This record gives sequence, C-alpha cells and structure tokens, in this order.
Amino acid sequence: MSIAIIINPIAGGAGTEVARRRAELAADVVAGRGEICEVFITERHGHARELAATAVRRGSRLVMAWGGDGTMNEVASALAFSDTPMGIVPAGSGNGLALELGIPSDGAGAIVHAISTTPRRIDLGELDGRLFVNVAGIGFDAQVAARFNSPENRRRGFVGYVLVSIPLLVSYPTSHYRICANGVSVNTSAMLITIANGPQFGNGARLATTARFDDGELDMVVVEERSRLQTLYQLPRLFYGGADRIAGCSFQRIRAATFESDTAMRYHIDGEPFVGGRRLEARIHPGALKVCA
Repeated sequence: MSIAIIINPIAGGAGTEVARRRAELAADVVAGRGEICEVFITERHGHARELAATAVRRGSRLVMAWGGDGTMNEVASALAFSDTPMGIVPAGSGNGLALELGIPSDGAGAIVHAISTTPRRIDLGELDGRLFVNVAGIGFDAQVAARFNSPENRRRGFVGYVLVSIPLLVSYPTSHYRICANGVSVNTSAMLITIANGPQFGNGARLATTARFDDGELDMVVVEERSRLQTLYQLPRLFYGGADRIAGCSFQRIRAATFESDTAMRYHIDGEPFVGGRRLEARIHPGALKVCA
C-alpha cells in the first residue's frame, strides 16, 4: 500500500517552484524509507479533501497533508471516522495544530515522523456541520480570518495577522448572542467566542490553555467586552496564556452547544472563514481521527 502526500502549493506564501521542490523532497524521503509514494499538488480550494478521499478509496495506508491548518482541515475531514491515519507536514502561517502535536517543522523531519510514529486517535469538533481539528470561532477572530484570506491581503504569516487585526480592533462591533451549553442558557454581548479542540491558534498564541485533543470535550471561551480601551490593552494577554486574568472572559468545557444571534454569524473553521445563519450548533466527535503524532 502506498503513502499519499498532498501539497498545498501556496501554503505559507510559497509558490509553484517551492511546491515542485517539496514534491521531489517528499518522493525522495519516502523512497529512502522503502515505501511507495504518490504526491499530489492541490489546484483549488477543496481539492485537498477530494484527493484525500480518493486516496482512502484506493487503499493508501497513510495520507499526509503538507500545508497550513486549512489544508489539514480538508484532509482530516476526508479521513474522519475512518482507519486511515493522517500525517502532518506544517507549512502554513500559524501551524497551531502541528506545534501543539509536536510535529517537526522541517519537511523531511515531519515526513519521517509520520511514517515512523504509531497513530493515535484524537477528537474532532463540529460547528455548523463543518468539522474542525484545532479551533473554530465566532466573531472577531472570524472577521480577521476573512480579511486575512482575502485576495487583497498579500502579507502572510504572523505579521499578516497583526496588520489585519489592528484596524479591526478599532472598528469591529460586539454582537449579542444567546448561548446554550451544559443545560444553561445565557445572553451576552461578546467580542469573540472560541470553540477549541486544541489550546493554540498558531505562532504560539494560546487561548484555551486547558484544551486537549483527546479528552472528549471542547473548551469554549467567551470574551465579553467591557470597553474597547480595555480590550486593546488586554489583547496580548488574551492570546498568550493569560486569558483567565481578563475581566469578562469565561471558560467552559462542553460536549455540545448552540449559538443564536439576531443576524447571520460569521465564523471560522481552522482559520477558514464562513458565514452561517442566525443559529449555529457545535459538538464534539471523540476519537474521530487517527493522527501520526
């Protein structure tokens, strides 16, 4: 049985030539381990999911995703609830999933790691019918994701996120939500709602510090805004492990939740932006994905 490696050619601001070199490297490393390799390069949004599903049908023993968290999400969605494990080769702007799972940052090291590591099962989250591996969110971070992924944004990586976030911090309005979780309903005006399977967004930014990929629960973080000035002052603490010391920031472990608003809600799934309706549902799928980590 072969190993399938799916490469996103634009992950992390790369291009066609970089993707070609990555494909050659992947083939050489896998061959050096005595395995058969098929390398695919994605051509459009959603293509990684299609390629991964085809690899499963053809009997690939392992499918690797070489790209950012969006690429990981597409491949994981195709492999979910199956016995085919996913390997991770990080090459995105944040790489939150790979960082938390201890995946080597270099391509060759990550490939060898995936081939030689015994797969383990981790949970998957779901929001609005879409699966996520690491983090989903409603509100401010979803708006940042939409701006960051816009064709007009030419800056990638951490700097790109910062440049997109700063103007939004001044202009983004809070929204009113009705949140139902663990048998309790609350009404709140929030800057953002994070539903986390893992503890970090990427680039070391950790919001849901107690989240674990294999505990059968999601960590929900709701950030109410007391004042915009206070939000601006405390934002660094929010994303670098000090959210529990911020007034108006609440944490809850959930297995399912619903979110309602008077207007359509913008949300993101592993950094990919979407627009949903006025009601969204979230839930956990314990042990739904095998990962080489």
